[in-house]
Amino acid sequence: MPKLWNQTIEAHRREVRDAVLHTTWALVTEHGLASVTMSQIAEKAGIGRATLYKYFPDVETILVTWHQRHIDSHLEHLTELRDRPGSPVQRLEAVLEAYAFISQHRTHHGAELAALLHQGEPVLQAQEKLVDLFRDLLTEVAETGTLRDDVAPDELARYCLHALTAASGLPSKAAVHRLVTVTLAGLRPPR
Repeated sequence: MPKLWNQTIEAHRREVRDAVLHTTWALVTEHGLASVTMSQIAEKAGIGRATLYKYFPDVETILVTWHQRHIDSHLEHLTELRDRPGSPVQRLEAVLEAYAFISQHRTHHGAELAALLHQGEPVLQAQEKLVDLFRDLLTEVAETGTLRDDVAPDELARYCLHALTAASGLPSKAAVHRLVTVTLAGLRPPR
C-alpha cells in the first residue's frame, strides 16, 4: 500500500480508538460502570458494534486502556518538568506541584471503577516509574546540599508521592500549594 494510504488508515484507527475511549469514559462517569454496554458505546461513538469489537473485547478493557493513556500523559508531563532547564530545586518544586495538582483532580467515580483501574502490572510499572522519576530528581537535589541526607532518595521519593496524594481531597489551589510547601519542608536537612 502507498505510504499516504497507510497514514490515512492509521489516522482513522487512532480517531476511532480516541472516540471509543472518550465516549466510554463519559458514559461510565455519567451512568456507572455496571450500566454501560458495548452497544451504547458503539452507538454514542458513531461506529458499529462489530467495529468496536475489532478494537476492544469489553468495557473494562476500554477503561483500562483509557486509564493507561491518562497515566502515560501524566508521566510524560512530569518527565518534561524534571528535564527542563533550571536548578534541581526549581525542577523539584515544579514536579511536586504538578503531581499534587494531578492528585487533586484525580477522580474515579466510585470504588468499583477505582478498583478496576488500579490493578495489574501496568499500574505497578507506572508507580515504579514515578518513584524513579522522583528519586532521580531528589538525587540531583542532594548534590546541591539542600536535601536531607539521613534518608535515602528512594525513601524520600515515596514520601513525596504519598504525601502529595493527600491533595485529592483539597478544595483549592492555595491548599495544594500549602501541601507542596509542607512536603518540601520535610525534604530539607534537619537543623
